[in-house]
Amino acid sequence: MLNLLLSLLGIFALIGIVARLLHRYFIYIPDRTRVAPKDAGLSGVEEIVFKAADGTKLIAWYLPAKGTKPTLLYFTGNSGNVANRAGKIRTIASSGYGVFMLNYRRYGGSEGRPSEARNASDAVSAYDCLRAQGVAPGDIVAYGESLGTAVATRLSLQREVQALVLEAPFTSAVDVGKLLWKGFPLGIIMVDQYRTIERIGDVNVPLFIVHGGRDEIIPLDQARRVYHAANEPKSLVVVPQAGHNDLYDRGAFDKVHGFLEALRPAKVAKAGRQVEIAAAAGGELR
Repeated sequence: MLNLLLSLLGIFALIGIVARLLHRYFIYIPDRTRVAPKDAGLSGVEEIVFKAADGTKLIAWYLPAKGTKPTLLYFTGNSGNVANRAGKIRTIASSGYGVFMLNYRRYGGSEGRPSEARNASDAVSAYDCLRAQGVAPGDIVAYGESLGTAVATRLSLQREVQALVLEAPFTSAVDVGKLLWKGFPLGIIMVDQYRTIERIGDVNVPLFIVHGGRDEIIPLDQARRVYHAANEPKSLVVVPQAGHNDLYDRGAFDKVHGFLEALRPAKVAKAGRQVEIAAAAGGELR
């Protein structure tokens, strides 16, 4: 009996070690194809090649903002590459906003291999690259999609941004993993844990969260937990008919657009001179 128990413990330990070594293959699902923006049907979008802090070559797509509109420093989800988001870039651009969308390491022609620490560092490098394009900190909005919500949240604590937008956020990668791998000690196994729930309370810029009411990958409850842990001003909008990957198809960017426009200073006449008033919505809306 003792030998059987020891054998089972040994097998479980071996599975845990292998899982720790291989878990990133389940977190990151890159499309390594390098695509030019024009080949994705985008005009006015430039491919930017720059170096990370450790010298790794990274690739991003950049579309300058029109007029005084802000630029979304956009961090994608865990699958595909920037080219797969060409439609989203087109939607964002139609409202005049700029976009700087990063291909993580191993995605879309970027070199190296992704990890939580590298993605966090590369986000800072992407920010600095965007600043080098002449975009002021007050005109940069950190934007995260799914996995990128954790990257964007962390960046907002490392660099000055105007606001933070989270599309389909999660509390942590461990909590998401437990939905599929029940019973596994993922808190021990996983190195890349992306614990947004532990960082969001330190964010002190306006926060906007949008989530699908039918999201079967990241439950709405996780977005609500992130929202309740955050500081004001904050907003949570639920798109009832949307899942995880069709938020823009269901009109989610209209909600994001409303939030961004509310951040823009509105000039009003008072006592013969102009003053500026900025507003940010609060509360949960459906």
